[in-house]
Amino acid sequence: MVDKAAKAYKLGARLARMLPTEAVDPVNKALGAIAARFAGDRRLIVERNLERVYGPMPKELMAERVNASFANYAAYWVQSFRLPDMGAARVSAGFRYVGFEHIVGAVEDPDSPGPILALPHLGGWEWAAFWLALVPHYKVTGVVEQIDSEELFEWFLEFRESLGMNMIPLGPEAGAGVMNALKANHVICLLADRDIENNGVEVEFFGERTTLPAGPATLALRTGAALIPTVCYFEGEGVYAIAGPPIDTTRQGKFREDVVRLTQELAYVFEEQIRRAPEQWHLLQPNWPSDFEALGLPMPQ
Repeated sequence: MVDKAAKAYKLGARLARMLPTEAVDPVNKALGAIAARFAGDRRLIVERNLERVYGPMPKELMAERVNASFANYAAYWVQSFRLPDMGAARVSAGFRYVGFEHIVGAVEDPDSPGPILALPHLGGWEWAAFWLALVPHYKVTGVVEQIDSEELFEWFLEFRESLGMNMIPLGPEAGAGVMNALKANHVICLLADRDIENNGVEVEFFGERTTLPAGPATLALRTGAALIPTVCYFEGEGVYAIAGPPIDTTRQGKFREDVVRLTQELAYVFEEQIRRAPEQWHLLQPNWPSDFEALGLPMPQ
């Protein structure tokens, strides 16, 4: 049986790599406008997320910002698909960053495991991961969400591994895999603004209670790894990355209390990062109890 989703992504990747540079931005905008019109529930989630940042706004302005959000989501995929054809010089030319010394310090500390980079679904993080693997030649490990299509999932794994990343499927064995990667001094990249497994800790995020994954805080507390809030914004045809100072993971209470405290601190940092570029936040799934209520869906158990 033909896997239509896998076929579509593979075709999209081939077409993205064929685009001349001057056509990338117009294509992203066109794809974004089409996606925004037919996105259904995902459009509603984007609208709700934009309101969390901006507050209520006129219908016309909301439509403009929704289109921009979907254009940036298209840019995420188009840029990512084009990365394998880019050498070190082009990747470096399109990559600007601050705070890299925090990552260097953690990687080069002989008494510490590799660092944990905690990121929101913002901008183009895969460009930054490719740069880490291609330029300073760091070992990079990420955790990837399982999806229903096995063919598409395997293709995503192969694609990201082609960018020099070691990918660990999310699931019961992921924790052990990440621990081993930390011990091997890998840079760990964890998208942490969505509780995919529904087993996170409760925090306040944009003024509402929800849960976020406990993994980054738990791993940092257990291993002594530096916990570095990181964000990667689109900037023209490239990416601007900011690695913040490591969060203080000194124990202050019971283990669970410290996990909640650190996860809440990450949530506040994510808020600041997202407020700088809300239209680049491509979180398209319900992430708060009120989202599920708005969609008429039961809360996942």
